[in-house]
Amino acid sequence: MPLHPEIATIVANLPAPPEGPIDPAFLRADEESHVAAPADRLPLHAVDDAVAAAPSGDVPVRIYTPAEADSYGVIVYFHGGAFFLGSLDTHDHVARALAKETGCRVISVGYRLAPEHRFPAGLTDCYGVVRWVSEHGRDLNRDGTTLAVAGDSSGGTFAAAVAAMAHDDGFTAITHQVLYYPSLDLDFDEDRYASLRENATGYGLETAGLKPFNAFYLDSGADPADPLVSPIKREDLSGLPAALVITAEYDPLRDEGELYGRRLTEAGVEARISRYAGANHGFVANFGWIPEYHAAFTETRAFLAPVTAGATGAGQR
Repeated sequence: MPLHPEIATIVANLPAPPEGPIDPAFLRADEESHVAAPADRLPLHAVDDAVAAAPSGDVPVRIYTPAEADSYGVIVYFHGGAFFLGSLDTHDHVARALAKETGCRVISVGYRLAPEHRFPAGLTDCYGVVRWVSEHGRDLNRDGTTLAVAGDSSGGTFAAAVAAMAHDDGFTAITHQVLYYPSLDLDFDEDRYASLRENATGYGLETAGLKPFNAFYLDSGADPADPLVSPIKREDLSGLPAALVITAEYDPLRDEGELYGRRLTEAGVEARISRYAGANHGFVANFGWIPEYHAAFTETRAFLAPVTAGATGAGQR
């Protein structure tokens, strides 16, 4: 199907990017200026700011409790933003929707950003918070079942990398990984995946912008050949947690996400690949108010539910 008409209208009216070098401070301020006022956000039972004492140091987190209950499954969520953008506030609405729809307690991670912090600072923060959640399960009223990692775009990179780090450390508490249009291969040669050419222009995220936007991360010491930077380069995917890989039809990163899902299945990992028709990169964060794309949250709920967590397959939306 064509690009969803509501998305197409907004994409057609996006302002031209500013000329000259990318200014992280300017883009961060612009993002923050669009954050909804607290009174306009999706209400939940409780939203609390806290600090996770991780091995890398204190990491700010925001804890979203959807409703009062004796115990909860937990999702540790990593926001997107090409490793240099995004915050607890800019992705607050995603974490709220994720908590509301899944019934899980969501822990959103305010990890350190490039270029101010060199690789692997942000990744280390994310992994440290997952370990902290596991160690403080009683304090968080964790139910002892679901402990998922989830992320959108570059946050999906971190979710996949954290799942791999945990496996290699013998840390088996992570039960699921949820990857929303993840960036899994930071080698941006457009001949590597057909979607880098097919969706190169006109859909919001453009292929030509991938290198400059990710340069802050790569220049901070992240090597695209490192499987912790490009998780698709990991040779052995066996033993990783069950995965839900959600992709967008009109996303340059579509094919690498779907290839990763297929490779997981080939390695014996329970995986579901779900492509959303008419959607572009960022649709979960930017267009979750459109009912057919809000379905990504309800699909996540079904994936995490104990009765369906073992389901494997591929879907189209």
